[in-house]
Amino acid sequence: MKTVLITGCSSGFGLETAQYFLDRDWKVIATMRTPREDLLPRSERLRVLALDVTDPESVRQAVEAAGQIDVLINNAGIGMFGALEGTSMKTVREVFETNTLGTMAMVQAVLPQFRQRKAGVIVNVTSSVTLKPLSLLSVYTASKAAVNAFTESLALELQPFNIRVNLVLPGRSPETRFGDNARRLMRVSIPDAYAEFAQSVFAGMGQSPNITRAQDVAEAVWRAANDPSCPFRIAAGADAVALAASC
Repeated sequence: MKTVLITGCSSGFGLETAQYFLDRDWKVIATMRTPREDLLPRSERLRVLALDVTDPESVRQAVEAAGQIDVLINNAGIGMFGALEGTSMKTVREVFETNTLGTMAMVQAVLPQFRQRKAGVIVNVTSSVTLKPLSLLSVYTASKAAVNAFTESLALELQPFNIRVNLVLPGRSPETRFGDNARRLMRVSIPDAYAEFAQSVFAGMGQSPNITRAQDVAEAVWRAANDPSCPFRIAAGADAVALAASC
């Protein structure tokens, strides 16, 4: 029986992915900052662990408690809308600490066991916004684009150890907490000079009928974890697939 460790399982993509792997008889280690046992059905194959990817000690304890794993899915992340001019560097660092450095920390923590066994899969979940520039997403896009570049180089670095690395790029999804996180960080990140422009940007959002469902991401992650012949980058969701095809 294979084991997967998934970060950011309290809602959205992470929660759906945990359920998807459970339904297919995997042992699942679902991690979240504040563990909740009621989010997933009780199972002998499920463990819920506390994990804050921005805290080195939390990362160490979670990976140690997890034991041997076969697949790491880096899904934990926070959203961010805002004009760079109005965004504090504290907020920029918060976004990068979770989205970028948190991903790197998790990979670094599991690599010793993967390298020793010469086996393992790492799936990094980023975003389709890295495929095409969008307004008021400069900080968020930068944090995710950095993970894309990191993953591309990492894949080459780990080939000699038979460790496979893949990217999953979801589109816009109403089923996640991206909007809640983004609104929290956006409260002071739209200066008055940008207000009219921001209104026009927000008015244009959500007009496309294509969206990404949490199940789309779970299916893409499952493919990345189980199909060695799959593409290095997998767009997840109708909008992400359409955007990838247009690039």
